[in-house]
Amino acid sequence: MRVLVTADTHVPDFARALPDPLVAAARAADLVVHAGDVTAPAVLDELGTNTPVVAVVGNNDGAAIRSWGATDELLLDLGGIPTAVVHDAGPRTGRARRMRRRFPEARLVLFGHSHIPLDEDDGVVRLLNPGSPTWKRRQPAPTFMVLTVARGRAEPRIVPIEGAPR
Repeated sequence: MRVLVTADTHVPDFARALPDPLVAAARAADLVVHAGDVTAPAVLDELGTNTPVVAVVGNNDGAAIRSWGATDELLLDLGGIPTAVVHDAGPRTGRARRMRRRFPEARLVLFGHSHIPLDEDDGVVRLLNPGSPTWKRRQPAPTFMVLTVARGRAEPRIVPIEGAPR
């Protein structure tokens, strides 16, 4: 199973459109997970042209994103891996402990908000943040994540968007 994980797209409030590499990755995926701050339902529709999409609500998302079907959090089974999705996992200090407490069954937690790509495993829960494909802030490049799930294992790959404005 190939899962595109993205967050913090901020279209159209920050970026005019989704980057082409993100749209191409969505077309190649079996599932798209958006970890919030979509800001326009058209983004989810575009990502879902050929692929199912699930999403959570971010702090910059309004009623239109909820009406699309996004919720505050999601619990998914990704190829046998219990997975939670939330927009804001809170401060770095104590994050893994908080996520274990909030989602005791989850082995993966996908989140956004910080715009900082992350792959951190404490041996109980693996925390994954795809960064932002449009608003890199202080990161070297905008990013998204491709998560390959097979035989109960998840292999995340953070994908920088080459040629994006720096």
